[in-house]
Amino acid sequence: MKDNKAEIRTKNAGRRDFLKSSLIALGGIAIVPRHVLGKGYVAPSDKINLGFIGLGKQSRGLIGAFAKQENAQIVAGSDVWTTKMDWFKQHASASYKNAGREISANSLQTYSDYRELLASDSIDGVVIATPDHWHALNAIDAMKAGKDVYCEKPLTLTINEGKEMVDMAKKYDSIVQTGSMQRSWDSFRKACELVRNGYLGEIKQVLVQVGTPSRPYDLQKEPLPSEVDWNQWCGPAPMLAYNHRLAPADNDVKFWPDWRLFDETGGGILCDWGAHMFDIAQWALGMDSSGPVQYVPPAGETNPQTGLKMIYDNGVEMVHHDFGRGYGVRFIGTEGKMDISRNYFEPTPAHLKDIELKPTDVKLYNTHGGHHKNWLDCMQSREKPICDVEIGHRSATICNIANIAYRLNRPLDWNPKKEKFKKDKEANSMMGYEYRKFQQ
Repeated sequence: MKDNKAEIRTKNAGRRDFLKSSLIALGGIAIVPRHVLGKGYVAPSDKINLGFIGLGKQSRGLIGAFAKQENAQIVAGSDVWTTKMDWFKQHASASYKNAGREISANSLQTYSDYRELLASDSIDGVVIATPDHWHALNAIDAMKAGKDVYCEKPLTLTINEGKEMVDMAKKYDSIVQTGSMQRSWDSFRKACELVRNGYLGEIKQVLVQVGTPSRPYDLQKEPLPSEVDWNQWCGPAPMLAYNHRLAPADNDVKFWPDWRLFDETGGGILCDWGAHMFDIAQWALGMDSSGPVQYVPPAGETNPQTGLKMIYDNGVEMVHHDFGRGYGVRFIGTEGKMDISRNYFEPTPAHLKDIELKPTDVKLYNTHGGHHKNWLDCMQSREKPICDVEIGHRSATICNIANIAYRLNRPLDWNPKKEKFKKDKEANSMMGYEYRKFQQ
């Protein structure tokens, strides 16, 4: 099929107009045949059919969350592990039972090749929970197949991948939700509203505590299990020596897989948790379409792991710094400060926690029902979700640049509008990497 941007936009606009007119004509209750709306367009009367790509440990919670959504149903899953495809059927069935609904494990389709899942016309959206090095390929292929996308954070492994995902979402008019679900928590929203509306005065500094940068893969080689297609697991990354800590066959292990730690497959805990906490800083500062313009590693250290300063164009300084309270964010203003994480929400003065915002204050996006439901609702309304592809890309970019700055161990100047480093060929060359040629 001819890949014509104008033609795609015209068709998509026509589907939206048809849906709106149908809703008006029927008093807001539409029973619209799915074939009229086309791929990626779901009538409000329909259940949204979901396919999962990546059935590892992170998918456990995602399956449970989507099983609770009344307007959606999980119908398929894909993974390169046969053990995980078997697990998926049983876990999804049990999750539906826990949610007071029934689904037969035998009714769920599984695919070792995710492209076969994407080829199914019955699937409206995909939930991507593969390791980071697969996110962009999975998501872009899904958008090209007419599917909407929920993609785990960090959105991409590299800056160039994120830029391409943003472009593809615009081209195919895709609804893309990044899995930075803290934006859908009341406490984080309220904290960001306090900052945005000046309740802490002028923000001078933001401290963000998350983990350390990524490192080159260094695990010892172990025998390769027969249950995995290791070539496909590695995919665009180099062909790595297998180790169970990198990718366990069993989702019931008591550790999170270590692919997050390595340059080839993840961005370190700096990216893994930074995609949550830097994202909150961005939201609070009103920088969702931008980011810092300068990155300055701590002076005098040969292999810095923390201490990177990230300076916005308005002079606000954000620092990767351990302020002694676990992973979280500290905002320091001229009239107060505030610590926010999953475990605490503590503004100073303390009464700000319960203050009612004024009618004239900025009110931030409220999902009114959670992160997963927000994506499903937006699939039907075609509005942007709370953490759409551009937002997820910008937050991931901060994490990726931080890794580059630590690796080069020198100041970097970044242009958020052009999305490139200023007069720095070496740094610009690290915005992406050449994919390994592998047989799909």
